[in-house]
Amino acid sequence: MNAVTTADSEGSPQPEPQPETAQGQDDAAGAPASRSQRGRWLRRIAVGITFVLLVSAGVGWSLLHKLEDNITTDTGTAEVLERYDEERPEPVVLEAKNILIIGSDSRDGGNAAYGEDSGTARSDTAILLHLAADRDRATAISLPRDLMVTVPSCPRQDSTGQDGGQDGTEPESTEQDGAERQEESTEERLAQFNWAYQVGGAACTIRTVEKLTGIRIDHHLVIDFQGFKEIVNAVGGVEVCLPEPVTDRDAKLDLPAGRQTLEGEDALGYVRARHALGNGSDTQRMTRQQEFLASLFQKVRSNGVLMNPAKLYPVLDAATSALTADEGLNSLTELYDVVRGVRDVPAERVTFLTVPRQPHHLNPNRDELVQPDADRLFAMVRDDEPVDVSGNDPMPAGGEDDGRGGGTAADGADPSPSPTYRGSTAATDSCD
Repeated sequence: MNAVTTADSEGSPQPEPQPETAQGQDDAAGAPASRSQRGRWLRRIAVGITFVLLVSAGVGWSLLHKLEDNITTDTGTAEVLERYDEERPEPVVLEAKNILIIGSDSRDGGNAAYGEDSGTARSDTAILLHLAADRDRATAISLPRDLMVTVPSCPRQDSTGQDGGQDGTEPESTEQDGAERQEESTEERLAQFNWAYQVGGAACTIRTVEKLTGIRIDHHLVIDFQGFKEIVNAVGGVEVCLPEPVTDRDAKLDLPAGRQTLEGEDALGYVRARHALGNGSDTQRMTRQQEFLASLFQKVRSNGVLMNPAKLYPVLDAATSALTADEGLNSLTELYDVVRGVRDVPAERVTFLTVPRQPHHLNPNRDELVQPDADRLFAMVRDDEPVDVSGNDPMPAGGEDDGRGGGTAADGADPSPSPTYRGSTAATDSCD
């Protein structure tokens, strides 16, 4: 039986080593050469469209180059992942894309106002974004920070983000120093999910998600507090709906009830707050984040940002400045491919949900997966199957609402081939 710590939610749990489990998938057949050529042509067309739109708005090539330079490229993660490539699951549907979005709580640089820089960063927000192969739907799955998972042995990240960190910079050191750093690795252990990012950065988080889900992560994006605010401000704020007034000193919130548009600090406080909104659970915070992202999606679409050059450039400037991306998403071409992939998806097919989970049987302050619902969800994403959602209400535990969510909509019913999970879509109005 796995031991679970009783430490508070901010602390690191005591580990118990776990055996390795195979997560690999059968090798998918290689794509024909014609498909590869078609993909290259589509990317070139995408760049051309972006260039024409921006130039028509008076944006010169020098500014386009500036957008490219804005993006921080994470090369360190790719180097670490390459060492463990044989352990990683194979992609099942090649044209589908799985992107891990990581929210970093780093206090470095412009984030110093949110607390003392401890030298490491944690991730309280992680979303697995699945883009269907035919780009007719998108599924965003939130992964709880307090979920107890098996974190594999990972090269330890130092305070600068090196060796599996975020900034991809190469340290000035001797070959011997580099060897010592690579040899310093954690042991495989049972731990809170966000511990993976704290000790091993994006690379360790990606490998933890892959080990948990069996889903190959194609790309990752990291965004911090300051970057989040810049993106929200660039689109002119995001609409939310509050059933009652909210005052939260920790989150720096003082908001009236009702429908309103949040920018900057208020928007950040809204998605971070726990104690003054709802019952204070992390489940409700994740649900609120999902509703905020749905509203952001609608705002960008309704304002015609993607097809309006005057509005497009400031959004691109904010987004590229805010993101740390892998080498597969570190250019306008590649980012535009992602944006183009979701631009025409109907709002009702942009789905948000939290992985099915419940309070851990040994420690109610931690989470565990609800099975077999979670594994079935992971299999559906791996196989690029649609995920149906209904009603983002918390799942009752023991007949009472504990606000922790998880499971399918038909609690207690016999499993069905196509379960409906608790969640929402981008078409859902949070005021309804």
